[in-house]
Amino acid sequence: MEILKVQGVNKAFGGLRALNDVNLSVEEGTVHAIIGPNGAGKSTLLNCFVGRLIPDTGSVMFGNTSLIGLKAHEINQAGVSRVFQTPEIFGDLTLLENIMIPTMARRDGEFALKAWGRVDQDAEIRDRSMHMLEDVGLASKKDMIAGSLSRGDKRRLELAMCLVQDPKLLLLDEPTAGMSRADTNNTIDLLKRIGERGITKIVIEHDMHVVFSLANKISVLAQGTVIAEGTPQEIKGDPRVQEAYLGGAHL
Repeated sequence: MEILKVQGVNKAFGGLRALNDVNLSVEEGTVHAIIGPNGAGKSTLLNCFVGRLIPDTGSVMFGNTSLIGLKAHEINQAGVSRVFQTPEIFGDLTLLENIMIPTMARRDGEFALKAWGRVDQDAEIRDRSMHMLEDVGLASKKDMIAGSLSRGDKRRLELAMCLVQDPKLLLLDEPTAGMSRADTNNTIDLLKRIGERGITKIVIEHDMHVVFSLANKISVLAQGTVIAEGTPQEIKGDPRVQEAYLGGAHL
């Protein structure tokens, strides 16, 4: 079942065409990777999904909902969450407080921050937040200040902040960027466990080890155009991808 359908999306910045008639179909419950060289248009495309950019032409449908023209919080409330290249957390708050904020926002919407002074007294919010920290292996660090975490743990915390909102679609923009190999492998394992929840994921990633470990389907962008699409095995053997992505070298 199709959860996201992108048709004829174009985006230009002055004389530079960043996206050129992009079509994409993402099936529910899958991991769909988007790869390509630097400047291929990957992050631009992702920004069209979350309201940061509006395509010049084309459509982006999340189920029966058009995402074009919606504000970021409206897209989030519809069931789309995003993990950024650099983890976006509240660095001056504890890990538990970081989870409480989106937990409360999910329940209380726009009133969440107004009620922040009472959040610590809310047993329901606290319990749900603790369970989420346990799910990502950070419960023992609940009282630590988030800014002091390692890169890998910051990513775990950011994922927990997304997951506690029960998203249907999770967008991950280079989720292992800047990580050690050990942290990368831990993140792969965590994303596989998240997959057991049935959450659909779109992953933008340069690390082919990550892509081939997670993806069911891969779309390849080059100069704003989808030049190939298929399973990991099909993409590995596609000469167009080898030429565009690695100058002819095999993936």
